Amino acid sequence: MSALPYDAGAPVAPEQLGPAHVELSISARTLARRLPPDFVLGAATAAYQVEGATREDGRTESVWDAWLADGGRTVDGSDARRAVEHYRMMPQDVGLMRGLGLDAYRFSVAWPRIIPEPGGTVNRKGLDFYDRLLDELGAAGIEAMATLFHWDTPQYLQEAGGWMERDTAYRFADYAEQVGRVLGDRVRWWCTVNEPATVAGNGYAADVHAPAGNHGVAALRSVHHLLLGHGLAARALRAVGVAGGIGLSNVHSPVEPRDPGSILDRTAADLVDTTYNRIFADPVLLGDYPTAVHAVAGVAGLKIEDGDLAVVSAPLDFYGLNYYMPTLVAAGPGRDGPLPASMVLPTGGSVDGSAPSPLHVVEWPHAAKTAYGWPVVPGHLGVMLGRMRERYPQLPPVYITEGGASFEEVPLDGQVQDANRAAYLYEHLLAALDAVGPGGPAEGLELRGYFIWTLMDNWEWAAGYRQKFGLVHVDRDTFARTPKASYHWLRKVLQHRLEYAAAGTGAAAGA
Repeated sequence: MSALPYDAGAPVAPEQLGPAHVELSISARTLARRLPPDFVLGAATAAYQVEGATREDGRTESVWDAWLADGGRTVDGSDARRAVEHYRMMPQDVGLMRGLGLDAYRFSVAWPRIIPEPGGTVNRKGLDFYDRLLDELGAAGIEAMATLFHWDTPQYLQEAGGWMERDTAYRFADYAEQVGRVLGDRVRWWCTVNEPATVAGNGYAADVHAPAGNHGVAALRSVHHLLLGHGLAARALRAVGVAGGIGLSNVHSPVEPRDPGSILDRTAADLVDTTYNRIFADPVLLGDYPTAVHAVAGVAGLKIEDGDLAVVSAPLDFYGLNYYMPTLVAAGPGRDGPLPASMVLPTGGSVDGSAPSPLHVVEWPHAAKTAYGWPVVPGHLGVMLGRMRERYPQLPPVYITEGGASFEEVPLDGQVQDANRAAYLYEHLLAALDAVGPGGPAEGLELRGYFIWTLMDNWEWAAGYRQKFGLVHVDRDTFARTPKASYHWLRKVLQHRLEYAAAGTGAAAGA
């Protein structure tokens, strides 16, 4: 049951949730009182999903441009050539952030804008855009988290093998150095690589995302090169003396067996946990891969050279954790295939219950679902934080660098009444704060902030424009921005936090 003072799934009249109304004020005040005074609340985007202008100011193709050129790849047949016109409308978007009262904004830099051709020559026009963005953010009092790689590998590197080849990690470090030299004085946090699990799993092991490598177990090479790229980029940033802290963002999902009493289900859950969580976190935080990786390295053609793991595991200033949902796993083939239809169809995949599979993901019982078919289980964010605390004794401070939900939305009288999104954010933020508090499963973990995915509706990879994650609605024809009810709710949270801090009655005072 929702902890909010209303049914998050019920229809809500416009007069209840508009900017002048406060039906959500109880939850806004409750959350504001719980937020530590220095806890960062931000929003996140990715360059390819929002910028557009894919052929302007010297930018060349990424793997996603090439993937889309084949046609018919997305659910709605769309592409990202214009995305949501952030490249053109950036000052207006920063104005929306200022109006919201955000502490911070996480954005990504488009690699093909900065190094558009082989050889490493910097495109100054590409860097100028991010120069202007940082100046706008600074003027608005909003701190910046810059992600260097959010999946848009330059196509010229992919033609040489992409992340399956070790050289790409070195080219990534060269790019990081150039960006760090120009932007390093105004970025508070640097995130090297975003979700290597998604890049390697969807893009190289399978063909769900660009570059559609479908390499199977051989994609372990891409895993290692992505993590090596992270380590080399972090070293390059430090070498040029960037002012901000350095980390990366891994997506994590707490994995549970459908039947805890079944050794087969427990084994299946352990396997998924290893391949989704531990393969990407252990090398960074423990300095080595799980035993299973070493066992199949020869079959995968994976070569871990002397010194690689020392580079990958160099100390971080923070760890970025992206959380959306838990995963329930059972042994054997599933009725719909390895994934339930509710998760496959929104991305344009097909259901094939005859496909052989040693295990499958099960729908979470009694949980609400997002439009992506993802279960909404706030408490398991706390479970994941607890497991991170237990597994990694030297875990640095953590930011939840992505968290949010997509829902089916239809504007009514020019407004989107997304009470369900406000409920999602409220409950997940409280779950995270409870988890790291006294007696929580992650007590002692230093949780410093939460970045909402995402600021505005955008181009959601293979799902095109159908999945709506934004606090702000974007009209697909005019690109007009309209804050949703969740935006107004979050603004109330941030306003109340300031009021409580000034009065000494919020979390800082132990209230």
